[in-house]
Amino acid sequence: MRIVIIEFISLDGVVQAPGGPQEDTDGGFAHGGWSHEFFDPEIVGGAFDSALNGAEALLYGRRTWQVMAQAWPERAGDPFADHINAIPKYVVSGTLSESDMAWNTTLVPSAGALDRIRELHDADGGDLVVMGSPTLARTLLHEGLVDELRLIIEPILLGGGKSIFPTDGAKHVLKLVSTVTSPTGVNVCTYQPAKP
Repeated sequence: MRIVIIEFISLDGVVQAPGGPQEDTDGGFAHGGWSHEFFDPEIVGGAFDSALNGAEALLYGRRTWQVMAQAWPERAGDPFADHINAIPKYVVSGTLSESDMAWNTTLVPSAGALDRIRELHDADGGDLVVMGSPTLARTLLHEGLVDELRLIIEPILLGGGKSIFPTDGAKHVLKLVSTVTSPTGVNVCTYQPAKP
């Protein structure tokens, strides 16, 4: 399975709380919902539709999974919502238990999570898509487990917040596969690891 990360991201590399004011206020982050004014159903919405259509499963960190599992089931009846609700999901967590699992989700305990993700990555199948989940995304990038990175780059500076980019001092070379610009000034850029 290919691992594909898709993220709303500001020009200064922030991915924190694009969906709403109370989504993630860690560190005093006060700009939750910043992505809404730049949403374009054809280009931005199309990027997420495309990612989801190629997905065999979704992979989340705990916080993002909890936000998504609370929001999406009540939106049933919309084709995107129906698809995201039906697809299998995995959540990496050291605090959730099997009794917390809902929304067609399998728990991946934090201890041993990378081994389990490598098993999924090595298995046959469609894409394993990561949305949000900055800590998980950063770990997957650091470990070289990402086959595609789709960045929804929005024309805004947020002045600080959570990022998906490793700070390990290692060089990770990517190649730009495609870019599309929306009427709202968003660049949807797709990257893949460059071959050595």
